[in-house]
Amino acid sequence: MRLSHIKLAGFKSFVDPTHITLPGQIVGVVGPNGCGKSNVIDALRWVLGESKASALRGETMQDVIFNGSSQRKPVSRASVELIFDNSLGKAAGQWSSYAEISIKRVLLRDGDSSYHINNQHVRRKDITDIFLGTGLGPRAYAIIEQGMISRIIEAKPEELRIFLEEAAGVSKYRDRRRETELRIGDTRDNLLRVSDIQQELEKQLVHLSTQAEVARQYRVLETQRDTTQHLFWLVKKQEAEAQRARFAQTMDKTRTELEAETARLRDIEAQLETTRSGHYQLSDALHVRQGELYTANAEIARLEQQIKHVADQRQRLTQQISNTEKQIEQQQHQRQGIHSLIEHWQRQQDGAAAKVAEAEQHAQLESQNLPQAEETARIAQERYNELLREQLKLEQQLQLADTQHANLQRNIQQMESRRSRLLLEKDNLPYHGAAALQQTQQQLTELEAERAAQVQQLANLQEQLPLADNERRNQRASLQQQERVLAQTEARLHALQQLQQHLDNDKNLNAWLQHHQLEKLPRLWQSIRIENGWEDALEAVLRERLNALAMPSLGDAAAWNDTPSVKLALFAPAAAGQNSIVEANQLTPLLSYVQCQDAQVLPAMRDWLTHIYAVADVAQGYAQRAQLPAGGWFVTPQGHFVGAHSVLFHAPDSQLHGVLARQREIEKLEQESVEQNHNADYSRQQVALAEQRYQAIEMQIAPLRTSGNELQQSLHGMQMQILKLNQAQERSAERTMQIEREMQEVAELMGAEQHQQLGVDEQMAILREQISAFHAQVDEAQRHANAQDSALREQRGRAQQAQHALQEARFFAKTCTEKITDLQHNIRQIADALAQFEQNLTQLRGDLSGSDDETAKQQLQDALHVRQACEQALGEARNILENATVNLQKFEQDRLACEYKLNPLREKLNELTLKEQEARLHFEQWAEQLQGVDELALLPLLEAGRNKPNVLQNDLNKLNGDIEALGAVNLAALEELQAATERKAYLDAQAKDLNDAMATLEDAIRSIDKESRNLLMDTYNQVNQHLSELFPILFAGGEARLVLTGEEILDSGVQVMAQPPGKKNSTIHLMSGGEKALTAIALIFSMFQLNPAPFCLLDEVDAPLDDTNTERLCALIRKMSQHTQFVFISHNKITMELAQQLVGVTMQEKGVSKVVAVDIEEALRMRDEQLVA
Repeated sequence: MRLSHIKLAGFKSFVDPTHITLPGQIVGVVGPNGCGKSNVIDALRWVLGESKASALRGETMQDVIFNGSSQRKPVSRASVELIFDNSLGKAAGQWSSYAEISIKRVLLRDGDSSYHINNQHVRRKDITDIFLGTGLGPRAYAIIEQGMISRIIEAKPEELRIFLEEAAGVSKYRDRRRETELRIGDTRDNLLRVSDIQQELEKQLVHLSTQAEVARQYRVLETQRDTTQHLFWLVKKQEAEAQRARFAQTMDKTRTELEAETARLRDIEAQLETTRSGHYQLSDALHVRQGELYTANAEIARLEQQIKHVADQRQRLTQQISNTEKQIEQQQHQRQGIHSLIEHWQRQQDGAAAKVAEAEQHAQLESQNLPQAEETARIAQERYNELLREQLKLEQQLQLADTQHANLQRNIQQMESRRSRLLLEKDNLPYHGAAALQQTQQQLTELEAERAAQVQQLANLQEQLPLADNERRNQRASLQQQERVLAQTEARLHALQQLQQHLDNDKNLNAWLQHHQLEKLPRLWQSIRIENGWEDALEAVLRERLNALAMPSLGDAAAWNDTPSVKLALFAPAAAGQNSIVEANQLTPLLSYVQCQDAQVLPAMRDWLTHIYAVADVAQGYAQRAQLPAGGWFVTPQGHFVGAHSVLFHAPDSQLHGVLARQREIEKLEQESVEQNHNADYSRQQVALAEQRYQAIEMQIAPLRTSGNELQQSLHGMQMQILKLNQAQERSAERTMQIEREMQEVAELMGAEQHQQLGVDEQMAILREQISAFHAQVDEAQRHANAQDSALREQRGRAQQAQHALQEARFFAKTCTEKITDLQHNIRQIADALAQFEQNLTQLRGDLSGSDDETAKQQLQDALHVRQACEQALGEARNILENATVNLQKFEQDRLACEYKLNPLREKLNELTLKEQEARLHFEQWAEQLQGVDELALLPLLEAGRNKPNVLQNDLNKLNGDIEALGAVNLAALEELQAATERKAYLDAQAKDLNDAMATLEDAIRSIDKESRNLLMDTYNQVNQHLSELFPILFAGGEARLVLTGEEILDSGVQVMAQPPGKKNSTIHLMSGGEKALTAIALIFSMFQLNPAPFCLLDEVDAPLDDTNTERLCALIRKMSQHTQFVFISHNKITMELAQQLVGVTMQEKGVSKVVAVDIEEALRMRDEQLVA
């Protein structure tokens, strides 16, 4: 890629959009100090991803945005865009297919920063990835700013290795290795979290196993309770349906009686309606008569109000006429006063016109004298300024000559001091013998032998460490597996033990047992065991006797006055030989499968299991039933009974179901738990031993590594000491010869400086004489200029006073005219007002003469006669209406009597309706409860004695009590147990995946280290070779090389050992500034030859070089420009001549940089054309 364009806007001093075109391979950026040249380098570094403000010569990143100047306001946005020519397709990644690549960065004042590649928004990492391994980047060796040359050559060995890595192209491997290490750290953290979660899950599995067993019992009881509840609802539904039918029959009978009485009421109401219609007509006639009376009264009131209104209107008109006459008199008096004021202001206007004419004549006269005075003053001032400039020019020449004289004198003194120092240094040069060198070489041999033995010991231990780690991991995996099995066993054991303990949770029974001090007596099931598979058979035979109490004596029970609330069996232990019985031939008694751990319970078992025989199934029992003795029964393993004349099928209906099987499993699990605990303890010991072996190896490796590093440092120090001793002897001889040459040069330079100083002294004497002659002329010109300036100021004052008097006269004349105009306008307004008042007065007098109330008084008398006639007609209509009202009341009483008889019937019907609705609601309520239930399947379950609600309610209460005895139940325990088990399996798989991923990542780091090591070593050797070739070219001799500070190149530092021609210095810190600069350039260009960057930026790297070394540098840049584009900033004319294109940066406007581009080849071509023409 080649940089073709740079676009800046708002970046530092480049406030305006600036476009810099870079068509050539060597481009120079020139301009005076402070004009913003280095801002171009900062812009390139910034757009390549620089995020450190100090690297851009700022305190914050917002400092790169133009912050304003004396004539410009600050801007809120900075952007820089680089355009690369990628026609050869050398760009990395997905951008290689683009012929032109644009990289842009934008920063806003609020801190928002964005990156763009070909106008696509990208991350900062995407920018850096393009240039990884190319030498380009915010801190890469391809961008060399001011002062960076000295920092490179004086950098620490670890910092110098970074440049070597960039040249080798392993910076991308370094980033990948850092990312891989972060991923390993994250994987270790994930493993710790997974391990913690696994431990927590194991604890949860123990609790969930117990809760799941309780949940299984709860669901069985809940199913039985739901069935009983459905039967209860079905019985209640049937009862509600029967009640509803009875109430409906009674309602029909009552409704018939109500309808007969209602028909009689309708006849009475018809007669009542006819009478009420006549009453309404009479009432309407009464209302008509009453309305006529109201109309007569209203007319009388209206006439009385009209008479009163006429009287009030006459009084108001009289008052308005009086007020209008007073206003006419006031307006006439005001008009007379305004006429007097108009005459006064007309006299003032005549006087003001005369004053204006006089002031205009005076102002014109003074203005004509002003130009002549200004011209005279200007000529005198120009003469004074010209003489003053000549005098200042001579004084500046004198000051310059004086400065040159002081510099020459200072140079002569410095040369004297230098000659004295050279003589003193020659006398004090040290001498180093060969004895110290031989002793140091012997110590180096001993250290190398010790280091080799230590490396071999460390390699042996590192081979043992992975084996110990594998053993430790295997022991941990075995321990985790045993702990998981142990946790599952203990969880199952704990759940079974809790179920056995729930057998004694009946509160009423426990209270009764405590009352009789029986709560501590053992239960029968705790003392017996039965062969596997016959548990249900024994439970079916013994039923509640399984939970029987072993009492010392049954005689105590005879004295009890109360009995327990539930079924309870008691037995008295006896000697084993009592109550022996004789069993039937060829039949297997169930007792033969029972083992009594306590021999004293055997008699009770014989008593309860007499004539109970075991058969394989019901078919066998049915076939052998003839062999049964009287009262004998066969029992199958499922608990079904076969008698001589009957068969009973068994179903678990007691909380004692499974107690024997659980007890057998508890004993088995207790034995397994002991064995598993023993195995887990043994595995823990093995894990501890494996961990100790691993830690022991690690503890041996750590000090070996530490001492190895110390030995390596000692070896390196010894090697450096030997090198210094060799170089010291060579330097001493070479320095003596160099001092003699320098003293000769100092003598020649001093002679030239003294000769030049004599010429400067003569020039200063001539300049002092010329300055003295100019002093008198300047003083005379200054006095004349001051006198003319005073005359000009006086003439300007007189002209201004005359102009001011003219303006005052004109203003007074204008004021008089405006006053007269205002007063004439007021007279017109008064005349209009008088005309309006006269018109109003004529109208008011006409209204007063037209007001009369005689007609209204005659109309009032006629209205009084009409009202008297209306009152007489209203009395006659009222008497007729009262007679009709009496007849209406009689029919109303008959209707009320009939309705009184209807009310009891309605109330009875309503009551029956409510009861019928209540029965229907109950029916619907139970039907709704049974919604979704198969009622046909429930009907066969309604056995005799179990079709009563109270019986079913008792069954429900018992089942609810059994459920409550289970205590708090986690219904989700089964699902949680399954989910936890699945999650445990998932976490185990995840832990395995994480371990595999960590092993993969560690292998990746080893692979990255191996590849990086090989690349770095090859690069180190090649850069060393190029450095040994370029250093003699730039220095015209000498030698230079790179030296590693350690054995491992990945973490070892790099030092530069350089010796200019004729010098044997032991360190680069003894070199001069120019020598350091040339050495750094040689190192950078050595890296360029190995891995040429697309372009190289050089910011005044030639500043410490003399002309000879500058020419060598330019020749090298010209040679390397065939593969790399160079952009440099310089003040050196020799370097400027190297450029194919010059970009000039100026700052004509303070604080704002501008660009002027000059193509050197085009300029030379135009010059040649002009010379030919």
